[in-house]
Amino acid sequence: MSDKTSTHPGAAGRASTAGQPTALRNVVLVGHSGSGKTTLVEALALASGAVNRAGRVEDGGCLSDYDEIEHRQQRSVQLSLVPVDWGGIKINLLDTPGYADFVGELRAGLRAADAALFVVSASDGVAGATRMVWDECAAVGMPRALVVTHLEASRADFDEITELSRGSFGGENPDAVLPLYLPLYGTPGADGHAPVHGLIGLLSQRVFDYSSGERTERAPTADELPMIEEARNRLIEGIIAESEDESLMDRYLGGEDIDIKTLVGDLEKAVARGTFHPVLAAAPAVDGAKQGLGTVELLELITGGFPTPAEREAPAVTSTDGAPREPLRCDPDGPLAAEVVKTSSDPYVGRISLVRVFSGTLHPDDMVHVSGHGLEDRGHEDHDVDERVGALSAPFGKQQRPLPRAIAGDLACVAKLSRAETGDTLSAKDAPLLMEPWTMPDPLLPVAIRAHSKADEDKLSQGLSRLVAEDPTMRLEHNQDTRQVVLWCLGEAHVDVALERLRTRYGVQVDTVAHKVPLRETFGDPASGRGRHVKQSGGHGQFAICEIEIEPLPGGSGIEFVDKVVGGAVPRQFIPSVEKGVRAQAARGVAVGHPLVDIRVTLLDGKAHSVDSSDAAFQMAGALALREAAAGARIDLLEPVAEVSVLVPDDFVGPVMSDLSGRRGRVVGTEQSGAGRTLVRAEVPEIEIGRYAVDLRSLSHGTGRFQRVYVRHEPMPPQLAAKHREEAESGS
Repeated sequence: MSDKTSTHPGAAGRASTAGQPTALRNVVLVGHSGSGKTTLVEALALASGAVNRAGRVEDGGCLSDYDEIEHRQQRSVQLSLVPVDWGGIKINLLDTPGYADFVGELRAGLRAADAALFVVSASDGVAGATRMVWDECAAVGMPRALVVTHLEASRADFDEITELSRGSFGGENPDAVLPLYLPLYGTPGADGHAPVHGLIGLLSQRVFDYSSGERTERAPTADELPMIEEARNRLIEGIIAESEDESLMDRYLGGEDIDIKTLVGDLEKAVARGTFHPVLAAAPAVDGAKQGLGTVELLELITGGFPTPAEREAPAVTSTDGAPREPLRCDPDGPLAAEVVKTSSDPYVGRISLVRVFSGTLHPDDMVHVSGHGLEDRGHEDHDVDERVGALSAPFGKQQRPLPRAIAGDLACVAKLSRAETGDTLSAKDAPLLMEPWTMPDPLLPVAIRAHSKADEDKLSQGLSRLVAEDPTMRLEHNQDTRQVVLWCLGEAHVDVALERLRTRYGVQVDTVAHKVPLRETFGDPASGRGRHVKQSGGHGQFAICEIEIEPLPGGSGIEFVDKVVGGAVPRQFIPSVEKGVRAQAARGVAVGHPLVDIRVTLLDGKAHSVDSSDAAFQMAGALALREAAAGARIDLLEPVAEVSVLVPDDFVGPVMSDLSGRRGRVVGTEQSGAGRTLVRAEVPEIEIGRYAVDLRSLSHGTGRFQRVYVRHEPMPPQLAAKHREEAESGS
């Protein structure tokens, strides 16, 4: 990770670690949409020799040819793996989407990685959502570094974005976020913006010049040396402080010139420990150059400063029945334990599972145990099955390059695991394990769909089941009350991608319809009704008469049925029939077609015929009695109310509370939740928060999150209830 490739620690002896976890690095790239993550991955692939100058892989495929949806939307929508080699070290680069709707792909990338590169655009600054991801990484001690991109933009300023990053990511210790290199500027153009054509290494005090298209190294000029003195001193002090080497600090403060190898060694320790976060700059290669600015320096940082898989703690494991097991070690000879971090479908190969191996070694044709537990609420059934592994491969753009095995610490694509879903554990058949799942965001944007045609209807169920198997941030609901099929997603872009994948991958065309909130009906006042079902048409007729009384009950009471018949007016064998008829009619509703709840129905009297009375007749009479009672009573519509918990930065508390009030919400409390963030709790009718996932993102500039929990049904305001009745009667 030093300023000079030739002094990279650990370069000697790399050959002896080939094929071992120590020769692996798993790095996830994080940043807001448009920050340049995918461009940076391609620049690193070019610098490593994985692609040629035209950006093409050896057999002519294009590295950036990912999903067709990504081409149409001009942004990443899924996690992508690009493995490259640098000095005998295999680097698995995990490119994640920056758009908030695809945070599930980002979380999967964080799970698969051992370190993170935060990509920050010099022209756009630091997004609030990126700060939130930084905090997540900090909570688990994940090593992080920052890469500044878009330095070619006219308003780009490396010093300004570095100071902004120090304030955003440094917290109480901004000196834990410092640049390792300073940009070397050329002659300003007509717009006054000076292009960056090189880097000055602060530790080595060497200049790495990219202006010729090739990376060259030279000593700084007399004019360049004063530029770096202050930044170099600050960097050295920061490194020594984070290395927690008090004797070294004393030596430095005493005026001793610290050996660069000692500084580099302490820098590596601090980076790997997640306490120091170097800032680098990078730009893609131009004009046919082999290496983009800063790419070599970045590759050296990854191989020298980021931890190996053996240095990172693996997720906790249990047996499939929940019994705790010993912690996993990153040992190729250990028990097999791997996790599916992404699932996709290929029209020719079928289902492909991207797997991170945490322990053991995975081979083609191995028989493995596939365990999936804990996602039942999202349409993922618990399963424990044995399956045979298909071919192993390393993805590179649209290609799949065969692998003979995948050792502990590595990532690989596995073909033909028909039951494996994202989040599942792969383990030995005779020693099955279950990994602790990673945190998934809740899908809170509903979209109701229906098949476009009869042919689509026949394929809809299978297509939806495959879709949710690939994406655990999506939930499938078959709502029995509204009779709708509902996909719960993270945002509108997530919806668009899901529906397009249904159409292009699974050949299912669907139409979206208005999402219905499950309402209820109840009696607003006591009422009574008489049900008379008398028919005679030759042979046995139908005869049943019953009289009932209705009383409203408190919310959540359901339906109570009370028998107060005296004198046998209704024979005992037909009283359950009346109750069955009442309950059947209540399920169908009595006003607008919503289920009737929270009433007590008392059967008072009735009449029967010795020949013509029957179970069916009294069921019909019970239903007619309830309908008659409803015809003369006030029927209230009940709407579901949810408790909404909104977590936002303090600056947005006022706008959020005002917005919730505008949604007929009642704020029930606020509380501090960490530095600079507030949790707002409110009770809001669900009909008002159907699009809250989208609206909150806009209101809070992408920094707000919320959860919702159903609380109860309560009466809808009369004017809204009247409007709903009108819409129901008009069929709209």
